[in-house]
Amino acid sequence: MSDMNGPKGLTRRQLLSRASAAGASFVVGAGFVAAPNGAWAMETAVLKPQTMATLVQMARDIYPHDQVGDEFYVIAVKGYDTDAAAGGIEEGVAKLNAAAKAAGHDSYLAAGWERDRVDILRGMEDDPFFQQIRGGLVTGLYNQKAVWPIFGYEGASYEFGGYIERGFNDINWL
Repeated sequence: MSDMNGPKGLTRRQLLSRASAAGASFVVGAGFVAAPNGAWAMETAVLKPQTMATLVQMARDIYPHDQVGDEFYVIAVKGYDTDAAAGGIEEGVAKLNAAAKAAGHDSYLAAGWERDRVDILRGMEDDPFFQQIRGGLVTGLYNQKAVWPIFGYEGASYEFGGYIERGFNDINWL
């Protein structure tokens, strides 16, 4: 809706630019989560956008790779945005936020320092919710073919005769 004075409310571009200027790590709106720099955005179907933003940050804190963009972490946790998983995920994030409040933060996302968030996660390591997310990330993150080159993994070698002749000695990141 617009009139002679321009659109009512904020456009997506205005929202993202204001969030970026404010130093937000995620822009959370009605049914979506986005990066403040506009590099990625996702819609949520079942989970609250705040819950999905928490899952993305949690994924980055559990398996931190500075060279891996947030969009890959988004893909890794997107599978939890289903009717079947929603109840347990919302409860788990509520527990996570309660643990953050006990540590003196407004929420898990509001804990600005990675060290503080990791301390909160360490306190929940034995919780089934934590184990579910951690376990799902192993395949959700590392099975993405777009991530493989970042780590120097060339993919399966069976069809090329195995790793002895293809990549066995060319790892430079260990």
